[in-house]
Amino acid sequence: MTVWFVYILYSRSLDRYYIGVTENVEVRFTKHLAKHRGYTGSATDWELKYVETFPAKRAALIREKQLKHWKNRKRIEELISRSA
Repeated sequence: MTVWFVYILYSRSLDRYYIGVTENVEVRFTKHLAKHRGYTGSATDWELKYVETFPAKRAALIREKQLKHWKNRKRIEELISRSA
């Protein structure tokens, strides 16, 4: 059975959060830190701030969409602080 993850990254240099979905957080995080095209390629200081686990990809995608629609930095930061 595959486990899926929703994760939140933070970059101090961009002062931005990034929300994503993956099957392997460690591998995906390494890719975010590598120089590449795309949003996360513009910074090399990403920090993994939050992870949620889901038994199915569909559930993870629904949660990712929910978090991205918040568009409210305070709500995201509250979620992260509650998990610490």
